[in-house]
Amino acid sequence: MNNNTVYVGMDVHKDSFFLCCYTNEKEKAEFPQKADAHYSKVINYIEAMRFHYGDDALFICGYEAGCLGFTLYHQLTDHKVKCVILAPNTMLQQKGRKKIKTDKRDAALIARCLAHHDYSPVHIPTDQDEQTKEYIRMRNDHKTALKKIKQQILSFCLRHNYRFDGTKKHWTQAHLKWLRSLKPEGLYEEILKEYLLTYDNLTDKLERLDKRIEELSADEAYHVNVKKLSCFIGVKTVTALSILTEVGDFRRFSSARHFASYIGLTPGEDSSGDDKKRLGITKAGNRHVRSLLVEAAQHYGRGEIGYKSRVLKARQEGNAPEVIAYADKANERLRRRYYRMVLKNNKKSNVAKAAVARELACFIWGMLTSNEG
Repeated sequence: MNNNTVYVGMDVHKDSFFLCCYTNEKEKAEFPQKADAHYSKVINYIEAMRFHYGDDALFICGYEAGCLGFTLYHQLTDHKVKCVILAPNTMLQQKGRKKIKTDKRDAALIARCLAHHDYSPVHIPTDQDEQTKEYIRMRNDHKTALKKIKQQILSFCLRHNYRFDGTKKHWTQAHLKWLRSLKPEGLYEEILKEYLLTYDNLTDKLERLDKRIEELSADEAYHVNVKKLSCFIGVKTVTALSILTEVGDFRRFSSARHFASYIGLTPGEDSSGDDKKRLGITKAGNRHVRSLLVEAAQHYGRGEIGYKSRVLKARQEGNAPEVIAYADKANERLRRRYYRMVLKNNKKSNVAKAAVARELACFIWGMLTSNEG
């Protein structure tokens, strides 16, 4: 590293940036400055700082992952400015009971973490991964909206005493036929029609988006790994493609435990001396991948151990025999573990799901890094 290295901490917001410099020689933050939220202001700040640190100084900028995503990173690197995005949960945190939080202090903390390497950098996805990831997140937003409108329709029916046969499931063909046959009085009929129209629009849109995701998954960059991940119970095309684009290169994780820690599925601990206290999962890192794996883990609480459905067999077709064997071993082990935790050890269902999700993450890492041992 250049002996004259200057670390620029940036506390970035939608409307403003707060910048400061830090060097290992002086070990303190200097020249704090607030600027408009534009990459050119950062470049201008760096050029102004060359007056203090010399023309040969190497400037390294850094900011916390947040609302700006990777835009600022790409803008700075395109202008030959070295930039790092810091994972917030890996940064050195301020200690003490009373915490003073200001933009100036945050920028100084980022600069100090950069200088002392007290952080883990955020993985920068490829342009293709970033676009595909955003498309899947957009699809998930529509799925959330569909879930919301379903709740609103059921609440409307309950408020006005329209009760479907309780022994039957909601949102089946029979339930939808019943909803469309209702004839509320007055304005209520128009309200129900509007609700159902929104439901139909979102359902049709989700079908269209899912078809598009199937097309995206057939791309050469994803096809093989999507097929591999689909061998696991609870992992279909949307989940598999989302995991691949959210994580990127799985080989950057040295072990399965490291990957599980990255997505926040490892249990926390608050121990001191002989006093040991176990906590719930850390929920650090990528919450999208964590949610997907927990949802997939719910499927292991259904069906017999060792049973393979017709749908799962169809998803496994076309994969190498060793890939299918590895997935079958994982599926049997995870289903057995879920039942053992819930039925034998009397663990709560959510605790068992989190444990299964963590182990599923380890199996996924093993499959995609060719560590199927």
